[in-house]
Amino acid sequence: MRFTEALEGWTQGRLTQAEAALLLGQCERSFRRHIERYQADGLDGLLDKRLSQISKRRASAAEVDHVVALYKSGFAGWNVAHFHTKYKAECGGARSYSWLKSVLQGAGVVKASKRRGTHRIKRERAPLAGMLMHQDASTHRWVPAHVWDLVVTLDDATGEHTSMFFCHQEGTASSFHGIGQTIARYGLFASLYTDRGSHYFTTPEAGGKVDKAHLTEVGRALKQLGIEHIAAYSPEARGRSERAFQTHQGRLPQELARAGITDMDNANRYLEEVYRASHNAEFGVSSTLPGTAYVPFISGSLPDILCEQHERTVGNDNCVAFAGLSLQIAADEFRYHYVRTRVRVHRYVDATLAIFHGPRRLASFDAQGKPTRDKEVQRLAA
Repeated sequence: MRFTEALEGWTQGRLTQAEAALLLGQCERSFRRHIERYQADGLDGLLDKRLSQISKRRASAAEVDHVVALYKSGFAGWNVAHFHTKYKAECGGARSYSWLKSVLQGAGVVKASKRRGTHRIKRERAPLAGMLMHQDASTHRWVPAHVWDLVVTLDDATGEHTSMFFCHQEGTASSFHGIGQTIARYGLFASLYTDRGSHYFTTPEAGGKVDKAHLTEVGRALKQLGIEHIAAYSPEARGRSERAFQTHQGRLPQELARAGITDMDNANRYLEEVYRASHNAEFGVSSTLPGTAYVPFISGSLPDILCEQHERTVGNDNCVAFAGLSLQIAADEFRYHYVRTRVRVHRYVDATLAIFHGPRRLASFDAQGKPTRDKEVQRLAA
C-alpha cells in the first residue's frame, strides 16, 4: 500500500496509527516520522537520502587503481586472503578483506571461487598446548625447478607450528629433526599423532593395524621419551594438518618466488626467519584452558635419543662395519681393544656417527666415517 493511501485512512479515522504502520510494514514510530517529513517536504521528504549521498569512506579511483596495480606488479596469482595479509603488513593498507576482494574481482584480476559446501563437524582441539602434536609432510613443487617435502610439526590446541622445514624426502631423520626442534623450543609434549608411514610404524598387513610391539626408530625414541604415539587410520583423521598444508601450498610458493629463493638452504632460512612466525601470528589460536602441558627435558642427551641406534659386533681389526663404512675404535685407557664386543652405533640427524659401549661413547665420526677429535662433541637436537 502506498504511504498516501495509509495516511488518508488514518486522517479519516478509518485506521489507527498502528494499523496504518502495519499495512506499510513498519513500526508506529517510523510512520509518525514519515508523517512529519511528508507534511514538511511532501513526497520528496520520504526519499532515503542515503541513496544519493557518497560515503565518506568510499575509495577514490586513484586508490582502486593503485591496489590493482600493486596486485599485478608483485602479487599476481596470490589468493585474496594472502594478498590482504601482505597489503596490511607491508603496504600499510587499511581496507578490509571484503573490499579488496570486491575490487580485485571487479578488475578481473581475481576469479570468484566456488562456494564451499557445508563442512563436517570439526573435532574439538586439545584443551592445553603440548597435549597433542601432529607431524606430517607434504610433497609439492614449492619452487619451480624442484619437488620437496615440507615437514610440519604443529600443536593441536593452538595450531602453532613448532617446527617446519624442507627436505628431499621425509623419513626417520626428518621426523627426529621436527621432534627435536619442538622439544628444544618448548619442552616435552604428551602425545604425537602421525600417519602409518614405515618410518613411524611397522604395519604387518597393508591397511591393517600397526604393530606396537615391534617399534621403528621413531617409535623407540618416543617410548624412551615417554611420549604416546598415536596412529591415524584415514586422511580425514589428519584433517588439522591437511588443512594447514592446503594453506601452505596456496601461499609458500608465491612467497618464495617473490623473495627470489630457488634453493633449499635459503628456503629453510626463510621458513625459520619469516614465514613460520607470520603464519603462527595469523592462524594461531588460544588454547581452551590456560597454562601448558609442555615440561622441560632435563634427563640425558636429547641427540642420543633422537637418532638411529644400531647394534654391531666389533671385528677382529677393532673396527665396526656400518653402512659401507669401516669405523675404527682407537685404544683408550680402559681397554686395548673391543674385538667381538657388542656396541651401539648412533647415526644423528646431521648424518654424523658415534659408537657407544653401554652409556660410554668410544668414538665419533663425520658423515664420511672419518674420526673427529672431540669424542664428547655436543650436538644440537635439531
